[in-house]
Order: sequence, then structure tokens, then C-alpha cells
Amino acid sequence: MSKSLRRVQSALEAAGLAALIRETDDSARTAEGAAAAVGCAVDQIAKSIIFRGEESGHVVLFLTAGGNRVDPAKATGVAGQRLGKADADLIRAETGFAIGGVAPVGHLRPIEAWLDPRLLEFDTVWAAAGTPRHVFAIAPSDLIRITGARQADFTA
Repeated sequence: MSKSLRRVQSALEAAGLAALIRETDDSARTAEGAAAAVGCAVDQIAKSIIFRGEESGHVVLFLTAGGNRVDPAKATGVAGQRLGKADADLIRAETGFAIGGVAPVGHLRPIEAWLDPRLLEFDTVWAAAGTPRHVFAIAPSDLIRITGARQADFTA
């Protein structure tokens, strides 16, 4: 088991959650592929979208339903600072994950996060588990609890 996957599993267990982590094939690199791999609706995939806060210099996380896109202007308003592209080095340094496998939990440092209300319409959502080939199932209420994400309107 990779260190990244182990960190996600540990974070879930520390939060009192049974870690239902599923390995997929390479198709899970997209929301559509991940949904097909686990047999759920595309919007049940909780995508981790990372930006760089231009004032803070740190990454911020937007958890959005698989079929939705983050609107940069709305996201900037929600974050309260200008947002820019987070490069791979910054993402890895602050989350501990490579692009394509960024999990919403198990980060190397606390990360400010927001959640797309669309995810609350499901009993279960699936998120990246630290690698591009692993996902985990979680109730949206638990996702909010363990990430500290705040609900907000930031999608196009």
C-alpha cells in the first residue's frame, strides 16, 4: 500500500469511519471514469479541485460534484482572495498527493475547503483516496465533518 493511500485510510479511521477504499483501473482519472468504475452517478464523484490562494500562498480545496465545474469568479468570492493555478509541487508539498489522486483528507497541513451542495443530494459519494487508481465511499455529512468544508455556491 502506498504512503498516500495509507494516509487517507488512517485519516478515515481516525475520524471513526470504516474505510471502504476501492481500487480501480486508469479510467478513474476522470469523474466519468470513476463513476463507471464504482457504478454510481457522475455527480456522486466528489472531485478535489485545488487552487493557490494568491494572498495566502497556500492551496485551497473545492469539493465539487463530478458533473459540475468550479466557476473561478465564484470560487474567488467564496475564498475571499484571488485564486490562481496551483502547480504540482505546491499541491504535493501541502497535500502530500500528486495531481490526479488528491484526496479530501489526509493532507500534510490543514487546508481550507468548500463543498458543492449538489453532493448533499446523495447518501454516498466517492472521492480520490490518494492515488489516481483508488477511491473511497463516504456519506456527504461525514465528508463535511472530517474536512471542515463549508457549503458554498462556487460552480458554473
